[in-house]
Amino acid sequence: MGLKSRGLNAPQLAVGPFHGLQANYCRAMDASMGFWVALQEIFPATRQQRCWMHKTGNVLNYLPRRSQPKAKKVLHGIWQAETREDARKEFDLFVGTCEAKYPKAVECLVKDSGELLTFYDLSAQHWLSIRTSIPIVSAFATIRHRTKRTKECLSRVGMLPVMFKLGQCAVKSWRKLRGFAHLGDVIEGVHFINGIKPSTQDQAAAR
Repeated sequence: MGLKSRGLNAPQLAVGPFHGLQANYCRAMDASMGFWVALQEIFPATRQQRCWMHKTGNVLNYLPRRSQPKAKKVLHGIWQAETREDARKEFDLFVGTCEAKYPKAVECLVKDSGELLTFYDLSAQHWLSIRTSIPIVSAFATIRHRTKRTKECLSRVGMLPVMFKLGQCAVKSWRKLRGFAHLGDVIEGVHFINGIKPSTQDQAAAR
């Protein structure tokens, strides 16, 4: 609500962990649930992309250790597929292989199946950045590292300027977003097909 009141328009995409995590991730679950609930309330038109890193880890937690390497390879085959259709085939392969023995692992994957493949509707140059929320977490590692050690010394009001200055210092080492030239298309709401921008002729035919 605060971001919207300060002028933030509805984002085209939100990336984050999925709704349900296991008990040992209850704190992350609470934070994740709050994020998605707030997003649905404030920006209902914003599309959602679940983090593949978090999803993979939690699906594997439902499998015995000896089965995890093979299952992980199949899961990677889903998000590394060139097209949504190929990803669906890999998805069905995992379900068919694991459903009988490990139904909870399959349930964990299936319940977010749509939101896990949203990235296919956006520029392929952005896939590396939007398939997981890890880059976002890493970008704020410097801020988190410092604020965890000074949280007892500063009030919230005093901490905000510190976080701002830490962010200014950290941004100097950040890499430029891949495919930044396509951000204009994202803002305009261009619908990519398997990461490829339709030609002008294709767009005209679609209308």
